[in-house]
Amino acid sequence: MKKIIALLSLLFISTLNAQDPPLRLVVAGLTHGHVGWILSRESNTDINMVGIVEPNQKLAKKLSDEFGFSMDIVFNSMDEMLQNISPDAVAAFGNIKDHLQVVQACAPKGIHVMVEKPLATTYDEAQQIKALADKHNIHVLTNYETSWYETNVKAISMYRQGDIGELRKVIIRDGHKGPKKIGVSNEFFEWLTDPQLNGGGAITDFGCYGANLMTWITKGKKPNTVTAVTQQLQKENNPKVDDDATIILTYDNEMAILEPSWNWPIGRKDMELYGTKGAIYSDNPTQLRLRLSKGYSDYTEETFLLGERKEPYNDPFAVFAAVINGSLKLEPYNAYSLENNMITMLILQSAINSAKNGKTIQLN
Repeated sequence: MKKIIALLSLLFISTLNAQDPPLRLVVAGLTHGHVGWILSRESNTDINMVGIVEPNQKLAKKLSDEFGFSMDIVFNSMDEMLQNISPDAVAAFGNIKDHLQVVQACAPKGIHVMVEKPLATTYDEAQQIKALADKHNIHVLTNYETSWYETNVKAISMYRQGDIGELRKVIIRDGHKGPKKIGVSNEFFEWLTDPQLNGGGAITDFGCYGANLMTWITKGKKPNTVTAVTQQLQKENNPKVDDDATIILTYDNEMAILEPSWNWPIGRKDMELYGTKGAIYSDNPTQLRLRLSKGYSDYTEETFLLGERKEPYNDPFAVFAAVINGSLKLEPYNAYSLENNMITMLILQSAINSAKNGKTIQLN
């Protein structure tokens, strides 16, 4: 009996030691409309929010009342925060221009960073972020809502196992009615429609989804060419930026058409993969359809109704914590990865340049 008790005690102690301490996380910025994802996150043992950086004290107080965090953990700047606490990681929820400044402050101290999509406002800023991440050996992840969709994961898996033959065309559509029409907060709207703080309008806000997914699908291929056109269909709402774009990517054997827009009548994030034998339609987070060709225009169709991704992939912050503590190793060129998002930023920068100059950009 004593031996059994001793063995159980040893197993219990080993289990305790195997559990990683909670990730000490700071939230940098509160102006992003997605910040509620972390502020409303249920209390888990993997993350402990130890600080918030937000110079707009009125906004901080408003969200403090809404979500229940203490104003005692709110700091005016990254420098002030770092002088008072030592976090393991920072999640950036300010404007996209601030991403570089967050990494500049965190990287030398070995603090890991996760930003909301896209990685940066320009490819040059993205290169600076990567140089800092490589030099100081930190993780820099980019969070995309579409990386949580089990339908996207299954669509890519089905394509890679040959269900639709060789890939020929991908069509990805993302967007909504526009920031003004869907009623985003004033703090969010102010920088979302600023070309310097956001990098562009719909072309960056939603074009990044398609570029990111296409890089994931192709396992890190760069397109040969990038061609883009933009329009401004809501001048009264978005006077400084585009609100509609079409981006065409060509590869050796396939092409992609990305359609980011702030003019869709119904919000959407969907993807279509066309191969030599059939097509896969990732309609939304839960529904996927597989069509296989029969003759000229006939086909069979199978519909899959899926749930959310399994832990930790159903929660970006759980993914972040697991990557940092080493319990999760992400596949190369996955949606979160820095190597994927460097290509994503190259595509976005090329698309912006193409639309501005009216020319196709040659990459390879």
